[in-house]
Amino acid sequence: MKRNISAAFALAIATTFGAISLAQAQQAAPQAPAVDPSFSAYTLAQECAQKGDNAAQGQCIGAVRGIVRGYQYGVLFLGQRSQLNPNETQNVSLCLSNTPVSTLVDEFLADAKQVDEAALKRTPAEVAVLGSVHSHHACM
Repeated sequence: MKRNISAAFALAIATTFGAISLAQAQQAAPQAPAVDPSFSAYTLAQECAQKGDNAAQGQCIGAVRGIVRGYQYGVLFLGQRSQLNPNETQNVSLCLSNTPVSTLVDEFLADAKQVDEAALKRTPAEVAVLGSVHSHHACM
């Protein structure tokens, strides 16, 4: 699973920085490892939608929090270890001060409802969550 997370993170960073275009990213997708069906965007959305199930909600909140924190640490690491222009770091940063994880989950669920079920099953949960969070909380 670490390989999927790092590959998704690298793809998200490269796409955000403009190092590769969306078309190139989509062409590269077939070469990427298959999506773990137990942690696809579809599976995570199904779990997060179970509002009455405390165990499912705990798993959902933990997954979203872990994805977002991992991404934020990755951005911090890149900012410290490479020669990025300040605007490039800001382009990939998230502005989440005082934003509860439950808000991120609700936004992810709303965004996931707009995507075809088959596409959600092919999308890693990390990519879908980060795409949703970045669309609502980018620091641009």
